[in-house]
Amino acid sequence: YDDSLTALPNRTLFHEYVTEQLDIALRNQEHLALIFFDIDRFKFINNTWGHAVGDSLLQSISSRLQKALPEQFIARMGGDEFMILLANATPKKAEEIAKTIQQALEPVFIYNGYHFYITSSIGIAVYPEHGKQMDFLMRNADTAMYTAKKLGRNNYQFYTADIGIALAESMSLINE
Repeated sequence: YDDSLTALPNRTLFHEYVTEQLDIALRNQEHLALIFFDIDRFKFINNTWGHAVGDSLLQSISSRLQKALPEQFIARMGGDEFMILLANATPKKAEEIAKTIQQALEPVFIYNGYHFYITSSIGIAVYPEHGKQMDFLMRNADTAMYTAKKLGRNNYQFYTADIGIALAESMSLINE
């Protein structure tokens, strides 16, 4: 249940937690927010400086996130992707958490004398508006994250129907 590199909950534990929280939200008619984010240009760092540097950065990032968001359930999904589930949360609360993530990553990371300025692209999906099942929420948060990347990185975006339509149109073009 723990990610071996960062000691954060892993994908398996996150899925179990989301399933449990969705049941609670349904019973209590509450909102949830799912925040999906990755580290901008992480692949470049890994490929240029090596996996030891990338691993160290992921450990430092995880530590900063835990300090900045001690009450939140943060999981590493794999690679440089992280998710946070906010139980009984409004979109405003999700936006506050997204800003906290950005602020936590803002100070320079130093590794063996090298300075790394890290940013993230963040996607947010809200239950039940953006999906009532875990798979839909995760997909929609992921889609919103990629929209944040397309808009220049280092920002956050909420999932919208327009984003979903644009993705469907893109997939249609690719298939053609």
